[in-house]
Amino acid sequence: MSDKVFMKGCEAIAEAAVRAGCRFYAGYPITPQNEIPEYMSRRLPQVGGVFVQGESEIASVNMVYGAGAGGTRSMTSSSSVGISLKSEGISYCAGAMVPMVYANMQRGGPGVGTIQASQQDYFQATKASGNGGFKMIVLAPATVQEAVDMTYQAFDLAERDRNPVLILGDGVIGTIMEPVVLPPMKSDEEVAALKQANRKWAIVGHSRDEKRGFLSPGYWSTVMQEEHCIQLDKMYHGWEENDVQVEELYLDNAELVFVAYGTTARIAKSALELLRAEGHKVGMIRPKTVSPFPVKSFDKINYDVCKCVLDIEMSIPAQMLYDVKLAVKERGAVDTCLRSGGNLIERGDIVRKAQEILSGGVK
Repeated sequence: MSDKVFMKGCEAIAEAAVRAGCRFYAGYPITPQNEIPEYMSRRLPQVGGVFVQGESEIASVNMVYGAGAGGTRSMTSSSSVGISLKSEGISYCAGAMVPMVYANMQRGGPGVGTIQASQQDYFQATKASGNGGFKMIVLAPATVQEAVDMTYQAFDLAERDRNPVLILGDGVIGTIMEPVVLPPMKSDEEVAALKQANRKWAIVGHSRDEKRGFLSPGYWSTVMQEEHCIQLDKMYHGWEENDVQVEELYLDNAELVFVAYGTTARIAKSALELLRAEGHKVGMIRPKTVSPFPVKSFDKINYDVCKCVLDIEMSIPAQMLYDVKLAVKERGAVDTCLRSGGNLIERGDIVRKAQEILSGGVK
């Protein structure tokens, strides 16, 4: 096992991407994700990769579209408003079945908002990352180690499905420093083999007799388009069965169940342990994938004893709440504990809300 190193979240994500075989990155500066392109600008040339600072977010994501279409493991990143600008290019990658990985270190909004951490891009990440109703696997790390592991995994998932994969972080995950164990570095031979395996569909130059599987959105008939969407729908359902990642804590006979992801989950877990030390039966569901959402975890709650499922997120109005309610299926009460606009939720906020619910103060 590798030794632990002390790294900032954004830099750890970038290093994990390089170790996973990413050899092209294009991006544009925006706080709080600037350390990703800064790190990539130094690191990629060391391994024979290419870094480009595009003239805009739109230019950058379309460079990734082009590099990915050539079979190269490619990545971009941004924060919130920058991701909005990239949405067309992300949709093109989904439509053309071009694998790509991107990271969103969320900041407050709407609009330009604040540069502080937020979770106000949940809808954008899980429901409408671009036109056409496509979906993605969205990985939501709560620690820098998870950000490393998920980034490394994301490239394999993207190539397996030929689909974009999103690392959904925030300003805290991106800027805190924690000890991490880095994954193994893929060799030049392994990187070359990965690209060669994509030759059957990538735009790399083919003879007339060589069948190529690259898709050209915009040149489809309505029959082709619908069949493509049907196949994508089958893939999405497959994710629900095989790709859900979730942490479940103390769900047996819990009288209150927290639901939180990312940075908020770190704070919620601290509140949970404090409440349990006082004798309260509190459990927790932490989605590690917010898409696909861990719906089946909610079936493990004993709704005969659970007073409430508490949605905790840094978003006002609540966004993950809609998925929580769909998963609860009206079997019990659902309430919220929220902050927004770059304000971090505090452990005391969660503890007070939990005590109110446990004492009978459910809405």
